[in-house]
Amino acid sequence: MLKAIPSAEHPQHSITKLVLLRHGQSIWNRDKKFTGWSDVPLSPKGEKEAEQAAYLLKQAGFTFDLCFCSTLQRARTTAQIVLSAMPLNIPVVESWRLNERHYGALEGMERWPAIKKFGIWPILGCQIKFDATPPHLTTEDPRFPGNQSGYAGIDKNELPTGESIQKTLARVRPYWQETIQPEIQQGKHVLIISHRNTLRVLMMLLDQLAPTQVMQLKLATGRPLVYELDQQLSSVRHYYVDDLK
Repeated sequence: MLKAIPSAEHPQHSITKLVLLRHGQSIWNRDKKFTGWSDVPLSPKGEKEAEQAAYLLKQAGFTFDLCFCSTLQRARTTAQIVLSAMPLNIPVVESWRLNERHYGALEGMERWPAIKKFGIWPILGCQIKFDATPPHLTTEDPRFPGNQSGYAGIDKNELPTGESIQKTLARVRPYWQETIQPEIQQGKHVLIISHRNTLRVLMMLLDQLAPTQVMQLKLATGRPLVYELDQQLSSVRHYYVDDLK
């Protein structure tokens, strides 16, 4: 799904580069568990992936003025490792709106136990359909963010009990438009460190993708993805930084 439109059609001075980075492998990525908003740490491999991401960005000559990341520790730790290794002392803005898609009652479960409990279609559907939600949590469940101290200042009605990709887009879009875009428009070099599904919906916004295209997107952990944007912040092309020639 990575496209490369020749940038010669666009004057170089009008191009802004935005970097998206999926956090390094977490312990639940490694163990093949549905993770979502569950706040699990990076695995040792994930820490090395973050270090490698910093190396690739530094080798390619990137620098940043501002970093956005989610409130989840696998993204925050990735940000700390990357910025320390580059090294850059820049503001890091954390927001729950950049958290991973909430997997509802699937959080913490492996795929087969989840299928045995809920059936195959509730599991498969939410992985292949843009508007399909996983089985929801109750608001009494400790996995519901409204029961966790980190989200104490947020209206419980805004916090998810389970999200489709469509619902994830609905919470990410205003944050992109109202908070991140204005920083880029001011000329700041921005790094966004987040999660697979959150970054997929950002790619949807940047590339104006259809829902079926979004569901086909793949995004490697710890591999910086560079977007070249024109003056209207429309995508000119994007590529992994280690594919840069």
